[in-house]
Amino acid sequence: MTGFLHPRTPTGRASVTAPPPWHYAGDLITIEYRTDPARIAALLPAPLMPAADDPGAVALIWADWQACTDGGAELLDPVRSQYRECFVVVRCQFAGRTYSRCVFIWVDKDFSLARGLHQGYPKKFGSIHQTRPHPYGPAPRIEAGARFGATLAAGDRRLAEAVIELTEPSPHNGFVNAHPMAHHRTQPSIELGKPDSYTELVESGAASFDGGRPWAARADLRLFESPTEELADLTVDEYIGAYYRQVGVTWNGGKVLA
Repeated sequence: MTGFLHPRTPTGRASVTAPPPWHYAGDLITIEYRTDPARIAALLPAPLMPAADDPGAVALIWADWQACTDGGAELLDPVRSQYRECFVVVRCQFAGRTYSRCVFIWVDKDFSLARGLHQGYPKKFGSIHQTRPHPYGPAPRIEAGARFGATLAAGDRRLAEAVIELTEPSPHNGFVNAHPMAHHRTQPSIELGKPDSYTELVESGAASFDGGRPWAARADLRLFESPTEELADLTVDEYIGAYYRQVGVTWNGGKVLA
């Protein structure tokens, strides 16, 4: 049987995703803010520790992606390449090094969800939308004064909404999501009450990266309660900054840390 992930078949054609490398092009809206550091610490399983500096920093990121494997065939069959996601990133420390870590993430396509679970991202299905730039008509251009909206919903409930207004070019796209990722890959035991079949702490990051000029922005972010989500627990206590950037990224595997 062949195929990178399920279902594996003699041809492998039915697999939910082809093997890496995975190449991504996307528009990112990033809003960074501070929350109660204790709320972040509670989301960090051992052996991870909170970041030594600014431990309450959070990044909430919307991304409108096109993704493909080598050769780019998926780009000509857009249902296999286009998707959107919204994810929450914090920072942590392990073995004296600072990492980024995704603690919540929602996505709207099955192939992206499957890739994320392989990488250790805690992906769930959601409804994600954001304003797209365009050089003509009423859509915003990527320039000072342009306004972009973004929304996140899951389980028929809105979880977050934001509006940003671009102000000026920025030398960076924020600092919370600027490190290699430290994630856990876990498989529960098939026997009830038994320990997990495996749990491993992994590191991964971009094998290559390029991007357009980042833009700083003003932000207005609101989070909403839900009976099945915990995003609103990471309250927006103080804004740090907001950014818009178009990027290209390749992912091609990671390594086991513990």
